[in-house]
Amino acid sequence: MRTLKAIIFDMDGVIIDSEPQHGRAALKVLHKYGADADMSYHEQFIGSSTANMAQKVISDFSLSLSPEELLAELNQAKREIHKEEGYPSLPGICELIPKLAASGWKLAIASSSNPAEINAVVSSLGIRKYFDQLVSSSNVAHPKPAPDTFQLALKKLGVSAEEAIVVEDSSYGVEAAIAAGIACVGYDNPHSGKQDLSRADVLLESFEGLTPSFFLHVWQRKQKIPVTIANTRRLIIRELTVADIPDLYPIYKDPEVAKFIDDIDDYKEMEMAKQAAYIRNVYNFYGYGLWGVFSKTSNGLIGRCGIENHVVDGQDEIMLSYLLDSNHWGYGYALECCRAVFQYAYHALDIDNIVAVIDKENVRSLRTAKNLGMKPEKDLIYKNRDAVLYRIHLTEESSQKGKNR
Repeated sequence: MRTLKAIIFDMDGVIIDSEPQHGRAALKVLHKYGADADMSYHEQFIGSSTANMAQKVISDFSLSLSPEELLAELNQAKREIHKEEGYPSLPGICELIPKLAASGWKLAIASSSNPAEINAVVSSLGIRKYFDQLVSSSNVAHPKPAPDTFQLALKKLGVSAEEAIVVEDSSYGVEAAIAAGIACVGYDNPHSGKQDLSRADVLLESFEGLTPSFFLHVWQRKQKIPVTIANTRRLIIRELTVADIPDLYPIYKDPEVAKFIDDIDDYKEMEMAKQAAYIRNVYNFYGYGLWGVFSKTSNGLIGRCGIENHVVDGQDEIMLSYLLDSNHWGYGYALECCRAVFQYAYHALDIDNIVAVIDKENVRSLRTAKNLGMKPEKDLIYKNRDAVLYRIHLTEESSQKGKNR
């Protein structure tokens, strides 16, 4: 069975916020030799090796230096800055790394920096003991965006591309991960210049508050393994797969269910294509959505539940949605799955404010909202329906209320 076995980190711009330091060091040296360069010029080299940078700089400005001489000056300038300023770690990263190591995954750094710099950084931050391998582009024939650096890391770790995740902040790094066939988390570091991270599997703006489950879920989605959201007394709630779609359509077409659902296409092929696009895009982008509800008794799909982003009465809201096959009404399944959604939203997603918009004629759902502890806030017209807006502010206590066992 496939499992996640390793996480590979870039270093500069991911573990340490070093790109501004590297930029200042490079400009100090370039200006010394009369090169008219600024920080925007330096940004093109983020994620690449300093050897490549030296060759291009010499060519661009016709410098009378060898690449080795320029590299020596660049490294000296960086050492002076690091001696004065140290190595500024990214917020949350030094707290995250021990948690990942404790989860049993192998960790590596695969960086364009030289081996001495990599060792100096991890030693200075006190995180060396958590890394199984330190890999430098200096030891491969082709630096990023070629896959060589990551391929060497995989070899040293003893894992395959399908068993790893890369964390990168540069377009070169993302391209290298893709070329190596590794799932990639893109970290949007504002100090790393204008980087195209659009091809990463998911984007991060901060490492603070991240848990190991985030990386596991990214890897599972890359490998097309549905993420299990909750395992309750009678139900499994998990992400849907394309293979589940044929079982979903009959539920949508159930007359008792369909009367309160909007935007269901009468043509099965079109509706199924729409659902397939939802599965491919929404789970990965948001980390949540509408999930499948499966009966432990029959192992079959009996409905959907989850949370989505919606604009309600001009306000951005996180909305609870749920539907069940009418054959499973009246047995408390709606309460069971919605309580599980609340617990997951609060503890895994840090979401504490959830609404539901319910048709006034949908008496069962009105009763469910009340039993969930949601409070009616106001009447409104939503998608041409007379509806009631319900809201709940989740707390530790309310998220555990009626916890399914």
